[in-house]
Amino acid sequence: MAVHREILLLFILSIVLPFHTTSHAHDGNTTGVSYDSRSLIINGKRELLFSGSIHYTRSTPEMWSDILDKARRGGLNVIQTYVFWNIHEPVEGQFNFEGNYDLVKFIKLIGEKQMYVTLRVGPFIQAEWNHGGLPYWLREKPNIIFRSYNSQFKHYMKKYVAMIVDMMKENKLFASQGGPIVLAQIENEYNHVQLAYDELGVQYVQWAANMAVGLGVGVPWIMCKQKDAPDPVINTCNGRHCGDTFTGPNKPYKPALWTENWTAQYRVFGDPPSQRAAEDIAFSVARFFSKNGSLVNYYMYHGGTNFGRTSAVFTTTRYYDEAPLDEFGLQREPKWGHLRDVHKALNLCKKPLLWGTPGIQVIGKGLEARFYEKPGTNICAAFLANNDTKSAQTINFRGREFLLPPRSISILPDCKTVVFNTETIVSQHNARNFIPSKNANKLKWKMSPESIPTVEQVPVNNKIPLELYSLLKDTTDYGWYTTSIELDKEDVSKRPDILPVLRIASLGHAMLVFVNGEYIGTAHGSHEEKNFVFQGSVPFKAGVNNIALLGILVGLPDSGAYMEHRFAGPRSITILGLNTGTLDISKNGWGHQVALQGEKVKVFTQGGSHRVDWSEIKEEKSALTWYKTYFDAPEGNDPVAIRMNGMGKGQIWVNGKSIGRYWMSYLSPLKLSTQSEYHIPRSFIKPSENLLVILEEENVTPEKVEILLVNRDTICSFITQYHPPNVKSWERKDKQFRAVVDDVKTGAHLRCPHDKKITNIEFASFGDPSGVCGNFEHGKCHSSSDTKKLVEQHCLGKENCSVPMDAFDNFKNECDSKTLAIQAKCSE
Repeated sequence: MAVHREILLLFILSIVLPFHTTSHAHDGNTTGVSYDSRSLIINGKRELLFSGSIHYTRSTPEMWSDILDKARRGGLNVIQTYVFWNIHEPVEGQFNFEGNYDLVKFIKLIGEKQMYVTLRVGPFIQAEWNHGGLPYWLREKPNIIFRSYNSQFKHYMKKYVAMIVDMMKENKLFASQGGPIVLAQIENEYNHVQLAYDELGVQYVQWAANMAVGLGVGVPWIMCKQKDAPDPVINTCNGRHCGDTFTGPNKPYKPALWTENWTAQYRVFGDPPSQRAAEDIAFSVARFFSKNGSLVNYYMYHGGTNFGRTSAVFTTTRYYDEAPLDEFGLQREPKWGHLRDVHKALNLCKKPLLWGTPGIQVIGKGLEARFYEKPGTNICAAFLANNDTKSAQTINFRGREFLLPPRSISILPDCKTVVFNTETIVSQHNARNFIPSKNANKLKWKMSPESIPTVEQVPVNNKIPLELYSLLKDTTDYGWYTTSIELDKEDVSKRPDILPVLRIASLGHAMLVFVNGEYIGTAHGSHEEKNFVFQGSVPFKAGVNNIALLGILVGLPDSGAYMEHRFAGPRSITILGLNTGTLDISKNGWGHQVALQGEKVKVFTQGGSHRVDWSEIKEEKSALTWYKTYFDAPEGNDPVAIRMNGMGKGQIWVNGKSIGRYWMSYLSPLKLSTQSEYHIPRSFIKPSENLLVILEEENVTPEKVEILLVNRDTICSFITQYHPPNVKSWERKDKQFRAVVDDVKTGAHLRCPHDKKITNIEFASFGDPSGVCGNFEHGKCHSSSDTKKLVEQHCLGKENCSVPMDAFDNFKNECDSKTLAIQAKCSE
């Protein structure tokens, strides 16, 4: 019944809303952006839009051009970015739009690359970004309630949004001014929290939409995951499978837009690896466009790096590394190439998709054909879907038979020819390599322990420990709590095997505990459960005992209702096992200090490093220690990373610039660190004498730390006789769909990165090989030696090569499978 209802809806749409319903901007004007039920209309033209999220704050200006070029070559014509309030206005009234925070420069560069922009103004953005993008000072405004119909929040939100809009207008960046911005977003996934605010939430949505529209940007505004987005704001979908989960635009004259197609999952410390197959993403995209979609955005297309302290609570420094462009800006294959190919296939269908009449043919259980055609013409495109997740199916469509792999969609731009199947990857694969640098690993470490304060240095100033967020005000991760207790000799244990226990209940996020200057231990919460309880045995002495607790934050919260009412830090401190019983010292009187001494003197800079004493690393390890060394620039031009072998938890600086938090000791369920390598942008590095400073919280030392070069010089292909030829074999020109080569055939296609050449064929097998790029294995039957010779003839010494499958027609093997696996090495 669901399919029949959808057929009826498509029929009604084709009659009542033939792609030219109410337009909401620039009627009769060929400059600017309007929309109807089918698509956005940009400068008078309909467009299929393939977009990718690339955040200017998560890479460096020196990386932007290369990343954008790769996005464009990957078939994107739109770049989506948030605007990050808390880095642009970290202190009220003080603004920063410099360096990798130069929003205008980034948007202009996108325009120069002939791509459009979706500007997600927010101002709440979530984005796994510290405080969801909201500046900390906003939290301290009297009676403020974030993201609600609250006068204080509305005042500051409108002021900020207007400032960003005015900046874009002054630089003529909206499409209505001839610029690249074609869409703007207000708020972000508000339906998640709206019910918590009751009627104030409903009023807030209306107010936010009206406020944004009233700014007169001349392009449509959108609200993602907002079913009740007020007119003329477009409600859009976020998720992995919006072709099936999106309930659709809330008005019949709005287009179906997908603002977040998650290319993997962001990771928090303690997580195992996050993956999403290229085949699944391609399936979801083909599905969405086959069901009237006209814009998809990949979140993220390049995730990048959460430099400094910009990541949200417990979020890793590496962000969406599994995106089509990895953290270092390298193409992750086959994800990058397979999505490039689906974009090409859909562009071959552009005319029927945008001007054809839609239809559905149910072929069998889980089998269907969706098509768009203009009767009386040769304009026709079809999407053949097999929704069975286990079995391949052969179907008959318009007199022709087509084999569909399990859970796949074949795209036919002329309703006859398969140019792409979502499950069969024709594009190449690759593997990432981390290679120790020859130049940069002559590391000679020095150490400088952070001083542990007592109540003499940090006097008591409050009866109970202060709340940690409000103490630190997002200026540092670290805050000291000091107190002292005097014990009689009768209070302390006389048995060395039975010591008193210090128990601390904390609201988060982590803590180091010292008594009389001695490190007792550490404890932490998690992304899911921030609070924790520390318990450690303590050799208290008779007399005065100094207790110092280092409260630690790992980012501010970035989601949920009432974010202004989140709290962290110690809430209960007791000593158990004293001869006189349990002692509650929560109200003992506590001193407070914001930041470490090393932070205050900026020990991580060249000048600041001279303000403390350094010594050789001692055999006796100490917690909370600064380490420094110098290194020369790694050879070549490949990206650079530092692997934190043997380390615990802390932060890293290179030449005074923070590359973020690391956390090696927080293991995933796989008993591995969530992130071991940390990106050092090339622009941070000088030719020689680069200052590397590490703040290590735990009692470990950095002798095993190493600096690495990163490449994807291992390239592969894995195809079968059932794979379609490369989608580049066809074009649509002069209103005709046609092949661009005389003999269209299936084959393996390899291309080296960065103008390198294929110098070695490391694996080649024709038969039934298995495995993944970097780890192929021979099957039971193969022609390995002859296969390798043939592949070498086609590929050695070349930047790119193709090996047609019919070249193996005369090869003999004893299995029915005809699978070709190649692994090649690229070098300069």
